[in-house]
Amino acid sequence: MRRLAIPPRPDWEAKVESLGLVWHTASGAPYWNEAAYYSFTLEEIERVEAATQTLYALLLEAGDYVVSRRLFDRFAIPEWCWPLIEEAWRDEPPALNYGRFDLGFDGRGAPKLFEFNCDTPTALVETAVIQWDWKEAVFPHLDQFNSLHDKLVAKWKDIGPYLAKGAPVHFTHARESTGEEAVTTAYLMDTARSAGLDTHGILVSDIGWDGRRFLDLDNHEIRSLYHLYPWEWLVREPFGRHLLETRDRTLWIEPIWKMIWSNKAILPILWDLHPRHENLMWATCDRPASDSYVQKPILAREGANIRLVKDGREIAAKDGAYADSPVVYQGLYDLPSFDGLCPVIGAWIVDGVAAGMGIREDGPITGNLSRFVPHVIEG
Repeated sequence: MRRLAIPPRPDWEAKVESLGLVWHTASGAPYWNEAAYYSFTLEEIERVEAATQTLYALLLEAGDYVVSRRLFDRFAIPEWCWPLIEEAWRDEPPALNYGRFDLGFDGRGAPKLFEFNCDTPTALVETAVIQWDWKEAVFPHLDQFNSLHDKLVAKWKDIGPYLAKGAPVHFTHARESTGEEAVTTAYLMDTARSAGLDTHGILVSDIGWDGRRFLDLDNHEIRSLYHLYPWEWLVREPFGRHLLETRDRTLWIEPIWKMIWSNKAILPILWDLHPRHENLMWATCDRPASDSYVQKPILAREGANIRLVKDGREIAAKDGAYADSPVVYQGLYDLPSFDGLCPVIGAWIVDGVAAGMGIREDGPITGNLSRFVPHVIEG
């Protein structure tokens, strides 16, 4: 595992914009950083791939454990949602069932799980499209751990026959300033269209309700809805409880059971079920198990409200909007450092099969401005 400097393509901004990455620069510096790349051996990639699929299997077991024992209160999930989660977990409604494992990996030891982003995971376009295009232009003779696009299209084809016939798949996200959510949603719409499905976009704020059905702006009923909008926000929207009334009319992609896997309260459960597993670090919701640990809100994004403590001393912390959230404690992993830049592996999975990876780098805490750096496989 090496980090190597390389001259960026002279027209890289136009190249990535043409592929949809409109937020390629943040605070005056490239968010998409092709002035460097990471090089891995095939054996290193195979370890990341194996860890990804192993962690998915562990989460299946943990999900059964949570649902069978109704441990939803540990996840701060409203009680009225519990029957919906149990039903969705049991019945397995059509879903992409995709997500991104954030892993610590130094090229030597086993990859370690930080968390699983599987409700509204970001860095999708960068991983599936932008870094592949970069590789084909700069290193066409090398390979890359990246089959994410093809696997997403294949999964849409797989679930297509089970979606409402004669109705489009609606795609929704919230209005925001960067364009990231709009482009991510547009990309997923493109993968659905590539699978032969009809699609229709709508903002979350424009979803209507006529007393018994969810409607789009043309007053057409929404039968299948992909949402790049977190479940913990959806269930607290004014229309949230209508999910109960429309459970047999509207299919939500991804399903509501993702409230379990995407919540960091799953980390202590994974550790309790598999203590000392090579791909896990100790985790608890009570108090730190050592004087070196990470404190994380169970519901937070982009590194918000995280504290890193080493040998009893705080070494890094980030503010955010989740200060009142319950927290978990997790063992501290010493990320490799390349002149102060610490890479976190984002390992993607689609329906239980490893689908590639992307890399974000920053200081010890990965945040919303952390750079995305492409990778190749050499040797």
